[in-house]
Amino acid sequence: MDLFEYMRSANMEKESPLAARMRPRTLDEVLGQEHIIGKDKLLYRAISADKISSVIFYGPQGTGKTTLARVIAGSTSAEFTQINATVAGKKDMEEVVNKARELQGMYGRRTILFIDEIHRFNKGQQDYLLPFVEDGTVILIGATTENPYFEVNGALISRSLIFELKPIPPEAVKELLRKAVYDRDRGMGAYNAVIEEEALDFLAQLSGGDARHALNAVELGIMTTARSKDGQIHITREVASECIQKRVMRYDKNGDNHYDTISAFIKSMRGSDPDAAVYYLARMLYAGESVTFIARRIMICASEDVGNADPMALVVATNASLAVERVGMPEAQIILAQAASYVACAPKSNAASKGIFAANQEVEQSGNLPIPTHLQDAHYKGAAKLGHGTGYKYAHDYPNNYVEQQYLPYELSGREFYQPGGNGYEQKIREHMQRIRREAKEPSGVKE
Repeated sequence: MDLFEYMRSANMEKESPLAARMRPRTLDEVLGQEHIIGKDKLLYRAISADKISSVIFYGPQGTGKTTLARVIAGSTSAEFTQINATVAGKKDMEEVVNKARELQGMYGRRTILFIDEIHRFNKGQQDYLLPFVEDGTVILIGATTENPYFEVNGALISRSLIFELKPIPPEAVKELLRKAVYDRDRGMGAYNAVIEEEALDFLAQLSGGDARHALNAVELGIMTTARSKDGQIHITREVASECIQKRVMRYDKNGDNHYDTISAFIKSMRGSDPDAAVYYLARMLYAGESVTFIARRIMICASEDVGNADPMALVVATNASLAVERVGMPEAQIILAQAASYVACAPKSNAASKGIFAANQEVEQSGNLPIPTHLQDAHYKGAAKLGHGTGYKYAHDYPNNYVEQQYLPYELSGREFYQPGGNGYEQKIREHMQRIRREAKEPSGVKE
């Protein structure tokens, strides 16, 4: 490298966007992907030992796929070559392969080929790589935002380890933003800027786990905000909202507006108004509310207000909660809208929640009443001699798999805690219970 090339590289590094300057240089600087690069994980050990094999990094934008590839480049003794599938063709790959053969034959040196957006290669281009990956001429590192099992050649998949990168957690994004604002070496520390905690929270939530998106907003804020009288650039929530192109809403997560909005959301689902439910969902998402918090509230409503009138409501809500954690924003909003609208439209019953509250009150008042002897466990040592389990009637030996016997403590005989309502599936439950109890009283319902 001559002097001019050196100066050009130095200037590019100094003047490159904040997101590029803040890229981690070592594994220990990488944030938010501990599930694959924790110190006890395979990938961390492989990179540290310079024993990397072909891998494919899969995950949303801004989660560190290219970053991990560059960390590998900085820690390996192998030749590292990078191409982008959106602009590269077969000729580019042929050049890489020919050079890799030379290095391997003359110096015994490996070549790592990093292909960004590998899903953009067509089947023929991917097939070309296969024999060279298989015989070790090149070690492939692919990066893709698409599911590799659908978009990447099955033969390449079978010869690679797949690592899924997840959206970076809000706390990790906040840590990265603090470094970016105050770091004088690679960050914006020389600008004498300060960022408010509320702005950090706002950017961390609205970035949707995309670190690049959050860093670009911070850089824009610092570069375009005038200094205050104290000589500092203050990055407030209002500044952050302008830079990330989101309007600030009156929504303090610890204040009245937060509780008012979530209350309206829940009451809209309970009141069977899907339009209002989706509207308040949109307000919360726009203001940066946590998708996991919203998902928890939908699950609670599905059980408390829908209950057994539609048992599928809790199934939908629970699966939505799992899905939003795996998918992240912005797609998580679709999943939440599906769950919220389903719960809102479902038939309603609070019989189950009323039942547990009534039972709680009874337990608090009467304490541990004796369990009927025939229900007690007869299997532990000495229990049978005490008469435990004696006289128990096995329900499956009777018609309708039901037999009348005392299940509640005798002091509570006749008490009803769960009283099925008349909506949805709960009407069938009520009719079923009435029928089997009635038939159990009939002479034909008794098994000799």
